[in-house]
Amino acid sequence: MRGCCGKRDISPTAHGVWHMARIQELFVTQIYREELRQGATSQLLSELLAAAREVAAADRAGQAWSKANDYPGYTSYASLNDLPDRHPVFGDLAAVLDRHATAFGRMLEFDMAGRRFALDSLWINVLKPGGHHGAHIHPHSVISGTLYLSVPKDASAIKYEDPRLPMLMAAPPRKASAKEKNRTFVSIAPSPGTLLLWESWLRHEVPVNHAKAERVSVSFNYRLD
Repeated sequence: MRGCCGKRDISPTAHGVWHMARIQELFVTQIYREELRQGATSQLLSELLAAAREVAAADRAGQAWSKANDYPGYTSYASLNDLPDRHPVFGDLAAVLDRHATAFGRMLEFDMAGRRFALDSLWINVLKPGGHHGAHIHPHSVISGTLYLSVPKDASAIKYEDPRLPMLMAAPPRKASAKEKNRTFVSIAPSPGTLLLWESWLRHEVPVNHAKAERVSVSFNYRLD
């Protein structure tokens, strides 16, 4: 169709509507989420919370490390590497996490070549009001995650960062109303019993905990064996 002066008319009314271009989504970043508060794992959660508080109160080395490294609360990350052997309920948790890590690996379509996921580390986090945890990744691991045991009102979400951020160069910022898949940062607000898994290279942080009580969680890493 041609308009005046023999020029082709490419206005949207030339054929009624614009032809919609096809968008192909590549290199998707996936977050695995499951809620363990219901069903067979509901009792496990309450036992885990009690055990986590018990360990935090008794672990003098972890308390000292947290204080020396300005961790706002308590973590067993640098002090205890045997939680599944130390307390039976963490052994039960390890079995649950194994199943979910395997399921996530299938979704990611990893070529395991006869290998399997092995729980490399498991640690307790008790984040005090006003505390935060800066952006980081989990080196030498394949899958990482967190199970939330106590999430008081106004507690911190977990904030994930677009892994392409260092390469965005001259790209303008995203609109405040941008769809979640187009945002540079995405926060996920957990509830007690929320289990989140992600690939260990994904940078994430915990913003300031605005709750009036402690936020308690258990984090973990999986490697390939």
